Amino acid sequence: QVQLVESGGGLVQAEGSLRLSCAVTGISFRIEDMGWYRQAPGKQRELVATITSTYSTYYAGAVKGRFTISRDSATNTVSLQMNSLKPEDTGVYYCRVQTAMHDYWGRGTQVTVSS
Repeated sequence: QVQLVESGGGLVQAEGSLRLSCAVTGISFRIEDMGWYRQAPGKQRELVATITSTYSTYYAGAVKGRFTISRDSATNTVSLQMNSLKPEDTGVYYCRVQTAMHDYWGRGTQVTVSS
């Protein structure tokens, strides 16, 4: 059974930093894309950052220059380093991984940025 376990969320003051990690276990297929999404209260889930199997990255405009996504293909882990956090970064952050045939989501980790 494939499981995605996120960690690293929490409460931080504006301009602070957090590092999220997502460990994928139980997967037997090659992971193609890995990414982070977030959902703020009352809003739709949105893409934050993605990284391909060849380590190409993409960032949403709102986080570009502040967040850095990375992956360790040997351990099937994807991380998100978040710096210069803003109150509008508050939300539940979800890890997503995609294989050629399947799409998996984690349960989410709460990030709260106070002003």
